[in-house]
Amino acid sequence: MAAIPLNLTLEQGTDFSVNLTVRNSDGTPLNLLGYTAASEIRKHYTATTKYPFDVTFADRSLGKISLTMTDAATALISEGRYVYDVYITSSNGNKSRVIAGMLFVSPGVSF
Repeated sequence: MAAIPLNLTLEQGTDFSVNLTVRNSDGTPLNLLGYTAASEIRKHYTATTKYPFDVTFADRSLGKISLTMTDAATALISEGRYVYDVYITSSNGNKSRVIAGMLFVSPGVSF
């Protein structure tokens, strides 16, 4: 399964949430029953500092994943361009990167 490219914008100091759908190669939603998922932001792919998203399954049977981060967590991220990705792990341990892209952190003024 190839990673689908998707660029995001995160507003510094605000609550962040995005809903995503993981799909099979034929375009149908991937049933995520038994899967776990992880996602994080880094300044570049080899950076050691990372900012993890909270990942939940909005509807496993329809491949729906939610990435969220609290306002306190987004306030810790400096403005600029970052990279992120979403990995899923099946119940038998197979890992797939399903979504990846650039993430722009827009600076806040009043938070």
